[in-house]
Amino acid sequence: MQYNKLPHSTLEVSKICLGTMTFGEQNTQQEAFDQLDYALERGVNFIDTAEMYPVPPKAGTQGRTEEYIGNWLKQSGKREKVVLATKIAGPRNVPYIRDNMSLDRRNIHLAIDDSLKRLQTDYVDLYQLHWPQRQTNCFGQLNYPYPDAQEEVTLIETLEALAELIKAGKVRYIGVSNETPWGVMTLLRLAEKHELPRIVSIQNPYNLLNRSFEVGLSEISHYEGVKLLAYSPLAFGCLSGKYLNNQRPEGARCSLFERFVRYFTPQGIKATEAYVNLAREHGLDPAQMALAFVNQRPFVASNIIGTTNLEQLKSNIDSLEVVLSDELLQGLQEIGTTYSNPCP
Repeated sequence: MQYNKLPHSTLEVSKICLGTMTFGEQNTQQEAFDQLDYALERGVNFIDTAEMYPVPPKAGTQGRTEEYIGNWLKQSGKREKVVLATKIAGPRNVPYIRDNMSLDRRNIHLAIDDSLKRLQTDYVDLYQLHWPQRQTNCFGQLNYPYPDAQEEVTLIETLEALAELIKAGKVRYIGVSNETPWGVMTLLRLAEKHELPRIVSIQNPYNLLNRSFEVGLSEISHYEGVKLLAYSPLAFGCLSGKYLNNQRPEGARCSLFERFVRYFTPQGIKATEAYVNLAREHGLDPAQMALAFVNQRPFVASNIIGTTNLEQLKSNIDSLEVVLSDELLQGLQEIGTTYSNPCP
């Protein structure tokens, strides 16, 4: 296993992070325990979750993922062996989490206390804003909405509340998710100006079909030391090739849930076919090639993989051993130019 130190922190995180959003929906508690045990055996020390999980989100299962992880932490006694990250949900139509989903002081304190209770721990290593308070283009939506009204909850209020969590010992470091270049730089500027905690990571989607992080955010990552925790590195599993030719494997996420259509655009399907064919021409597993590409980007601190079985988990972790040749990298670049960001 490879490890990276997140700049401006003492956190040493494994290059592979275990994503857990299937725990409680596609995975039972025992299956979750098996994944957690195996990941740690392979050197994975980084676990990412969220108060909203599992996905797809719904009232009947919300918080179950954190509960499974908490039960595992209690049973295994391995809390000090893992870097534990979770996220607070931002404004969305999910009133079953909290009546008011703002990222204000009240909600931030309520959210962390509920997460800590479910996780059965008194602190998390990394606490992330799951998405911004303000209206912006994230989750695959393009075209900035140009909102008329100013947000009632300002970024400075959010930062001040997060600072209180750090001071109370409930959180060690903070990060953001689904954030924009403007949001990252504004948070960094406010932290410096008002002597508040600095964000140490950004968790955004990044894969061969969605390389939007490279525009703007990668430069910020380089100069400001805010590294990427890449999620959806396989584009909901599409880059494995298992959904090509209209296949819908039984039990697969995109077979079970019709809401996951982000990576099924006409150009996205053509790009996926090209990437899968390139991998096979070089004798590689398409999923491992796609993961290796993400693993080897200089701005990626950790690659968040999500699996539903141990066979997938083993294969995904083994992607660290895949070396992409110059010829293969050139082929990836050519496909990326032909099909430029087909699924942002």
